[in-house]
Amino acid sequence: MVAVAILAAGRGTRMKSDLPKVLHQLGGRSLVEWVLNSVQDLQPVRRLVIVGYRRELVIEALNQKVEGGLLSPLEFVEQPEQLGTGHAAQQLLPYLDGFDGDLLVLNGDVPLLRPETLQALLRTHQENQNAATLLAAHLPNPKGYGRVFCNGQNILQQIVEDRDCTPAQKQNRRINAGVYCFRWAELARILPKLTAENDQKEYYLTDAVNYMEPVMVVDVEDYQEILGINDRKQLAEAYSILQDRIKENWMKQGVTLVDPNSITIDDTVQLAADVVIEPQTHLRGHTQIEAGSRIGPGSLIENSQISQNVTVLYSVVINSAIAQNSRIGPYSHLRGHVEVGSACRIGNFVELKNTKLGDRTNVAHLSYLGDTTAGNQVNIGAGTITANYDGVKKHQTKIGDRTKTGSNSVLVAPLTIGEDVTIAAGSTVTEDVPNDALVIARCHQVVKPGWRLKQK
Repeated sequence: MVAVAILAAGRGTRMKSDLPKVLHQLGGRSLVEWVLNSVQDLQPVRRLVIVGYRRELVIEALNQKVEGGLLSPLEFVEQPEQLGTGHAAQQLLPYLDGFDGDLLVLNGDVPLLRPETLQALLRTHQENQNAATLLAAHLPNPKGYGRVFCNGQNILQQIVEDRDCTPAQKQNRRINAGVYCFRWAELARILPKLTAENDQKEYYLTDAVNYMEPVMVVDVEDYQEILGINDRKQLAEAYSILQDRIKENWMKQGVTLVDPNSITIDDTVQLAADVVIEPQTHLRGHTQIEAGSRIGPGSLIENSQISQNVTVLYSVVINSAIAQNSRIGPYSHLRGHVEVGSACRIGNFVELKNTKLGDRTNVAHLSYLGDTTAGNQVNIGAGTITANYDGVKKHQTKIGDRTKTGSNSVLVAPLTIGEDVTIAAGSTVTEDVPNDALVIARCHQVVKPGWRLKQK
């Protein structure tokens, strides 16, 4: 049996934020979510998150993910004072009383660990029946980190803090990554013995290792996996590493990224083979894009579903769905649960909000449709708007199949327009219209020959 404990109690002072550090976002997930996702394949029987600073925010954020099915059930352990990693582990004693298994201890601000790295750590721990197994990394510049020294069988001999290293010891680039797997019964026996006899007056989990035997070291292949987040600069560096991973993965799966350096893709995005992503395009949230679609250049897609063979050019699509063979843009804005049918065209400077369009419907330019349902083969003329807000409430507009609106038409909701209706240009329509009708709703033109503005 395996239990997982994630240390997520700290504030993260160097982040310069009231938000707990572990809730800062990285590529579509919070830092602590990345850590929780990395242990999913291990199928732990217990998942414990140690919380402290603004614990209510952390608990609320993670419970929302649990309720949404994105995370497995969690237990929250309170650490009222943050007195070090050893002190955090001490808070687990009443929660894991009687537990007979292994405990994997991770940090909530180390989001880049790969699942296969943790699997190798746990496998080494269990196959060798270690009392403890720790993860180590070889850093190009280990200055400031404690050095890890092992024998030829990777059995830990000592951990020496950087300030205590001799010049010869400082040549060792192997450092402690702060990720541990413990035999819980052994750790539970030792935790009450930890002391805070150091300059920081804190209890350290590394001190517990000194009481345990045998302790083995597993080296991570890619040292970038163990990089922690302490400030905004490190958050940006982690994002760059993550983006390289994500984009490399999608290119291997048959997605074309025309200029990878100018594109960003959240880890929660799903792409099909033969999708083309043009430069300066950003894909966010739970977006899905199907085969043959071309997105960009210069587009933002967030929490949206894009079907096959869709083009989105210089446009923003948020919380919307676009059916196959439709064309969006340039300079279109779709938001608030828009549904676009197949073979539609949404053109220049068109905004759609909470609107559903049938198949082969066109809104080609300079129009706004809000809270609207339009049928199949509708043509919305340039400058058409639905006046959906009366100052208090939003109202619906319904437009039947094959209806056409002339340029500069205003449809004042609530309004129902039938099928096969033609609305003359410049009309302001305020009453429902039956099927098969022509609507002319504008003032009679008046011409006064010889009229000029009087000069002052």
